[in-house]
Formats: sequence, C-alpha cells, structure tokens
Amino acid sequence: MIDLSLQNFVDYYVKPVMKIKNGYGYRVILKYQDGSEKIQQKAGFHSEKEAKKAREQTIGELYSGTYVVYANVKVADFLEYWLEDDIKKRAGSYNTYYSFGNVVKNHIATTIGKKKMVDISKGDIQKLYNDMAEYSVSVAKQVKSIMNISFDFAVEKKVIPTNPATGVNLPKNKVQKSGYHTRNIDTSKTLTLDQINLLIEKSKDTKIYLMVLMNVLMGLRCSEIIAVKYSDVDYVNRTLSIERQLGRVLGGNDDDYAPKTLTKQEVRTKTQSSVRELPIPDVVFEAILKERKQYEANRRRRSTTFQDLDYICCSTYGRPRSKNYHWQHYKKLLSDNGLPDIRWHDLRSTYCTLLLKNKYSPKAVSKLMGHAKEIITMDVYGDNRNLIAMSIPELEAFVDEVIPTEKIVRFREDLLDIEIDVSEYLPAV
Repeated sequence: MIDLSLQNFVDYYVKPVMKIKNGYGYRVILKYQDGSEKIQQKAGFHSEKEAKKAREQTIGELYSGTYVVYANVKVADFLEYWLEDDIKKRAGSYNTYYSFGNVVKNHIATTIGKKKMVDISKGDIQKLYNDMAEYSVSVAKQVKSIMNISFDFAVEKKVIPTNPATGVNLPKNKVQKSGYHTRNIDTSKTLTLDQINLLIEKSKDTKIYLMVLMNVLMGLRCSEIIAVKYSDVDYVNRTLSIERQLGRVLGGNDDDYAPKTLTKQEVRTKTQSSVRELPIPDVVFEAILKERKQYEANRRRRSTTFQDLDYICCSTYGRPRSKNYHWQHYKKLLSDNGLPDIRWHDLRSTYCTLLLKNKYSPKAVSKLMGHAKEIITMDVYGDNRNLIAMSIPELEAFVDEVIPTEKIVRFREDLLDIEIDVSEYLPAV
C-alpha cells in the first residue's frame, strides 16, 4: 500500500530555475520535523521562462497549502489507501467497508484506476457517472458518493489540489431528480395497517415474534435487534437503549474468535446517531417480559451449557442470533399468509412511513430511526403524496397504541414512587 506520510512537511524551499539535461527545471525541498528533507525535481520545461512560471505557481501552492506532494499516485492505489486508512477506521460495520470496497474494485478501479490522481478531470468523472448510470442507477449513486468522499480525502492528503468531483452530477436522463428532501415510496414494498396486524398476529407462534415486533413497531435494524440485551431495558420508564449492534469486526478472522461467532461480535452502531433511547410499546414490553421468563427457564434447565450473555433475542442456549436468522421464518410467514414478498428492512420503512403519515416531525422520526441527519429520513422515506393508503382514523389509533403519547411521558414523573413487581421475570438474587 502507498505511503502518504510525506505531506506533513513543516517548511520548504524552492531552488532557482536551472538547466536540467536538455531543458530547464527546478527543485523543491520539503523539510520535516525530525530534520530530514525530501527533494522533488520538476523538470522537462522547454524554456527558462516556462520553468520560471511553473516555479512561481509551485511557490503559490506551497504557500496556500495546495501543493501536491504525490504527483504519481494512481487512482486505484489511492482508493485502496483510502479504504484502509479512512473508511476502515470510521466505518461502524464491516458491511459498509465491504460494500465500498466492492464498488471500488469492480466499477471504479476497472475504468479509471490506472490514471494518475492529478490527471483526473471533471470530464473523466462525468464519463464515469454516465457509464455507471447506463449499467445501474444504484451503482452510479454509490460511485458518486465514493468519488466525492475519497477525493475530498485526497485533497486533505495533498494528493490533488482540488476535488474534480465537486459539482459533477449524474446524468438527468438516467436518474430522475426527486423533490427536495423527498423520494417516492414504492407502496408495494410497504404494508398496510391490516397487513401489519396480520403479520404480528401470525408471528406469535414463531421464533421471530419479538424480532418482528422490534422491527415493525420500533423501527430497529436487524443488527440492532439481535444485539439488544435485557440490561438495556428500563423497566420503570419502559424505554430501550440502543447502544451496539452485532456484526463482523473489521479486520477480524475466524481464528480470532470462537467457532461460528465471527459475524456475531459486538460492534459500535452504524452511526453515532444510532445510539438512542426508545419508548417501548406495551405489546413489545409484555413480549420482552415473557421472553425473559423463558430465558431464565432455559438458563436453569441447561446450567452447564447455557451462555448467559443477556441477549433478548437468542437461542435456547443463550447464544446470539445471526443477522440472517430471521430470513427463512420471515419468508414463510409472508408466503403462508398471503402477504407481499417484501424485504425485512421494508418493515422498518413501514414503521417510518406510519410516523411521517401521522404528522410526526421528521426530526423526531429521525431520532427514533437512529438516522444521522433529518434529511436522510425525508430523502429515503418521506413523500406524503405516495405513502401507505389507509384511513387516517385507523392510522392514528394504531400509532397511539404503539407509540407512547406526551401524556404518558409526563405521567412517568408520577410513576417514580410506584413499585412495579417484575421479580418473576428477573433472575433470583
């Protein structure tokens, strides 16, 4: 992997123009804190006047902090460095790093990877976007995000003076521009109120009942659901703290962990905003208490083999569930009950849409969903013209049932002096 440590120079000196071989040139001396120096030669100018002009430009770049230390870095090499040095450190999950890496390897490196970073123009990037949009609109959007983020990082590392991706857009004839902060929802990929109630009712006798409740009634991501612990539950105020997710540790290998646990490690949430405290609907709270009772029964029955890890959604041996554990059970639920064959994640979209349709503020919905910014919620989920078609009275009653109202929140102050007996659901002291 390339070494970009040389941009941390503390001083510099540019020598006068001189004759170099059959032309003219000059040398740039970069000085570092440890006393070392790096000499860079700028040659190949046909006249002394041309070399002097280039020298003045270099001095200006050094003074303004835009001088490119690494003029020969290729796009593919830089993007590999960016993934390892920046994304790997900032990503909250292995999935983000892995998906970025796939796009870089399969779509960017194969097209402009051999070009030098300093030679990339806006035209090159526009052509890349056009080609990607012909291939796949979703891939084109990923490529655009990666180019903007990585090339901003390249400017910071003094690999390029400015970001040529700034201001370059995807082709309008391929990517339909949505309204400000909005995107149409495909209603075939969300559930109606009746379908939600049917899904919840039919899931009661399955192993994923609590997972379904936490998804469709609380909007939790799958990786968050399998990471929730009983210690995250505030039994008095009936709130749930989301503090982690289960996934693969970046850089981790099978040999580093117990068998079949590589993808079940506790990792930080997707973003800092994903750390949040949520009100627990009554039906979910009751299901948690019931599940706790079963957890304790399993712990007593399998005292020598039970793993007391405190996970709410776990096996009968206390082991954490995998991220895809729900899939087979969920697909069978949909098929057996004539429900639309939508993704598990679309249940989360349904929850968000219900709240937006019921006039919850985008900022409040964003906090409940654990989104980093309000704009994300609106951009992904929120076109009020195309939301789930159902009657407003029924919807309001549903939301009132599953989301505590302001009155309940205020009433909690009066609950502080009330003792609630949940001992039968908790381990004996």
